[in-house]
This record gives sequence, structure tokens and C-alpha cells, in this order.
Amino acid sequence: MGIGGCIIVIAAGAILTFGVNWHLAGMNIHIVGVILMVAGLLGLATYARIYRSRVPGRGLGADEVVEERRYYDAP
Repeated sequence: MGIGGCIIVIAAGAILTFGVNWHLAGMNIHIVGVILMVAGLLGLATYARIYRSRVPGRGLGADEVVEERRYYDAP
């Protein structure tokens, strides 16, 4: 699930928690909304952590120089 999916889950949970006044027999809609918001926040945090580890060039600073040496055997 990407950022958009996480935001949709958070929004759906907020609507169920704060915007709904009706009740279902045997189920608390407000608790379901809180669970959806927490799941969306956990998904967003997980996505951000995975995305941060995939950013190329993160280990090198802008002023660092990488020197590559190649050694060849004489024929």
C-alpha cells in the first residue's frame, strides 16, 4: 500500500470516528474508525521507512570523492 492508500485509510477511519452518528448492533463504528486510523499511520510509517532506505546516494555526501582502482594481471 502506498502513500495514497494509507491516506485513504486514515481518512476513512476519521470519517467513521468523528463524522458518523449512527450505531450498528454488535459493532462500535467509532472503534473501527480508530483502528483504521492507527493502521493507516502504521502503514505510512512503514512506507516512509522503506522508501528512505531505497533512496540512491544516501550514504555519500555531496563533497565526498569515490576513487576506483583496477588491477590487471600482466599477460
